[in-house]
Amino acid sequence: MAPWGERLAGVRGVLLDISGVLYDSGAGGGTAIAGSVEAVARLKGSRLKVRFCTNESQKSRAELVGQLRRLGFDISEGEVTAPAPATCQILKERGLRPYLLIHDGRPVRSEFDQIDIINPNYAGESFSYQNMNNAFQVLMELENPVLISLGKGRYYKETSGLMLDVGPYMKALEYACGIKAEVVGKPSPEFFKSALQAIGVEAHQLLSM
Repeated sequence: MAPWGERLAGVRGVLLDISGVLYDSGAGGGTAIAGSVEAVARLKGSRLKVRFCTNESQKSRAELVGQLRRLGFDISEGEVTAPAPATCQILKERGLRPYLLIHDGRPVRSEFDQIDIINPNYAGESFSYQNMNNAFQVLMELENPVLISLGKGRYYKETSGLMLDVGPYMKALEYACGIKAEVVGKPSPEFFKSALQAIGVEAHQLLSM
């Protein structure tokens, strides 16, 4: 295997995942993974451009960044690429009024404050069987149904153990409605392209972790 110096030749930027890479979420704000705070500090002190990418679908960027800073990370909200604001941009561009299937009382709801959710779509404020069924009914009633997902991960890790991610619920609605979801978060190529554009780096100049 080539030495790190050779492997990094031509690399101008780094995309860093957050959950499970920098920290494990959980009660009390989660815990930083050993060495991750120091690794981020070294990267930001180097010549490389750094961007943080997350499929976080429960916290707003502000809450996530605040939590990471309390764990010792040097990170700002403007350095984070997340699916909720990217989805908002799509909704505005297409003039869509979404049914929001989100977790009850979670701060990620604030990311959608400027989005029109008036009839015919109803914004469900909690993630439950009833609201999954409501989302199914909304999609089945539309002539051209659109299902947008903030990712398609199967599960993620918290300090208490593994937790179901958004992917299984997305697949349930795809199967029930006979449609294909548009994935805005990872692993969508457009998601990573938006992160690259934010730091002005081409894909061949990138190291992803």
